[in-house]
Amino acid sequence: MNARQLMIRDFNLLVTTARGHEFDVCSEIWYLLTQIGDDSPRIDKTGVSGLISVRTAIPPQEAIRKLRGLLKGRPREFQFTLRVIPIQTVTETTLDSIKKAATELAGQIGIGETFRVTVEKRFSNLPTKEITDVAASEIHRTVNLTNPEKILLVEVVGKLTGMSIIEPDGILSTSKERLVI
Repeated sequence: MNARQLMIRDFNLLVTTARGHEFDVCSEIWYLLTQIGDDSPRIDKTGVSGLISVRTAIPPQEAIRKLRGLLKGRPREFQFTLRVIPIQTVTETTLDSIKKAATELAGQIGIGETFRVTVEKRFSNLPTKEITDVAASEIHRTVNLTNPEKILLVEVVGKLTGMSIIEPDGILSTSKERLVI
């Protein structure tokens, strides 16, 4: 099975939900994004159960920050959204393309900062270790697998791969956030 070819190709957020709730989360994330300032987000199913692609006019890290604030103030409005993942760049799912995108993002990791690569794959036969190795190959910083200051996030969705440099709390996880509300 392949991820749909019609999904948004320039997505800057990925949203997860429970399988079977894709339609519900599409409506919910549209509403939530309009509440934080995007009048016309584009939202589409990816062909992967429980995964939605989103294009918002709000920069992805800012969207995470604003959604986190909304969750703290109005947690009942997050019924179907499980995680919101920021994406800074989208590339083809090839080792060369992933390496090139990782090299371009690497400047966001400061000289003295540590990092790790986190890969999540859906509908891809590329070995995770090979993706990790090529993504990290041109980042000349210290690796820290347990407590990194930055994470190079590689989200493979079939023929497209979304990537970002995030801090350890850079993904909005509604279940984890609710534990501290």
